[in-house]
Amino acid sequence: MNQSIKVEKTVTIDKPTAELYRFWRHFENLPRFTRHLKDVRVSNDKRSHWITSGLLDGTIEWDAEIIDDRPNELIAWKSVANADVDNAGSVQFKPAPGDRGTEVKVVTVYNPPAGVIGDAISKLFGENPKQQIGDDLARFKMLMEAGEIATNDGQLSGRRNSKD
Repeated sequence: MNQSIKVEKTVTIDKPTAELYRFWRHFENLPRFTRHLKDVRVSNDKRSHWITSGLLDGTIEWDAEIIDDRPNELIAWKSVANADVDNAGSVQFKPAPGDRGTEVKVVTVYNPPAGVIGDAISKLFGENPKQQIGDDLARFKMLMEAGEIATNDGQLSGRRNSKD
């Protein structure tokens, strides 16, 4: 059974559309804010190879082809034959209302390995694609607006023993 899962997320970023498009279009930048993406190698203007972390320290790889590229507006892609995960998607850039920057909308559609069962198993391991894309867009916003991604990695929780 081939059951696709679709995820859509939008974020408003206080930067010009052209700047955001240009940064995203250099796919090698994507691992800087996409937590599970390990590497993107661009082969040519239309094709790239993607490596992401999978379950149990494994990796998932695929080649993708750009099927629509409208500068400062849209990048759409689809995986090519024999991908570990059959997927397609787009990222759209459009001016936000009231001159508040740019709305960045990501839409992905994928067929998880083992279909819906594979999706349910991956959620058990904390790999929820809807949450991941939302988190990735939040990191993209931080990176573009502040120049860095704020984290609390390596910081203490702030809780103290009441006897201290």
